[in-house]
Amino acid sequence: MPAVTQKLDFVGGERMRHTEGKLDRSVMITLRLIEWLGLLLIVIGTLVAIGFEIRRVMADGTVSLKDILLLFIYLEVITMVGLYFSSGKLPLRYTLYIAMVAVARYIILGMKEMTGWTVVALTCAILVLALTTLVIRYEDVKLPNDDA
Repeated sequence: MPAVTQKLDFVGGERMRHTEGKLDRSVMITLRLIEWLGLLLIVIGTLVAIGFEIRRVMADGTVSLKDILLLFIYLEVITMVGLYFSSGKLPLRYTLYIAMVAVARYIILGMKEMTGWTVVALTCAILVLALTTLVIRYEDVKLPNDDA
């Protein structure tokens, strides 16, 4: 009797695996499409924000450090999406770069209203982000992982 059961499981298992393969492929295609559309929306939103920022700078007639840092953040977001499209991987370091610039911009914009300890805490946050970037970079160079 075990031989008959094995044969039935084998026949049914093959059919099930074939159906699962089609389903898996359909799900993966759907997820890739959703991912692609989400990234496209991020790029379009970033480009619109860049346009608004450039228009505001031109209307003001002056460019400040906060404007340059904001444009830099936008460009880093576009670079990160471009790297994801080209490699299929999301580089964590770029997210950390964006965070460092965002914290620096926050300090620059609100330094007059901040206490000394707040500025020190935010500066320490940038230092932690920079050290994290260094550790990740060291790991990428010294301990490469082809599976990631």
